[in-house]
Amino acid sequence: MNLTVQIPDDLADQLSTVSGDLSRRALEALALDEYKTGHLTKAQLRRTLGCGTRYELDGFLKSHGFLDDHTLEDIQRQVGNLESLGL
Repeated sequence: MNLTVQIPDDLADQLSTVSGDLSRRALEALALDEYKTGHLTKAQLRRTLGCGTRYELDGFLKSHGFLDDHTLEDIQRQVGNLESLGL
């Protein structure tokens, strides 16, 4: 699906000059917002953005200040799992 967004030409020129590809930025902003609100899964977000790997998607999320929420208990459990493996 193609989506058209109308903004004044002078603003589009200004924003393109400062920040690059407006179409890509609009897609990323929309997709990230939909992911944050729970309307897209990680797999759907990855597909929407065309990320080739989960690692690439994680990099995108981190670059936009979105980190997975991990509790202290999650981290302690992971440390325990690694210790049980001798790591």
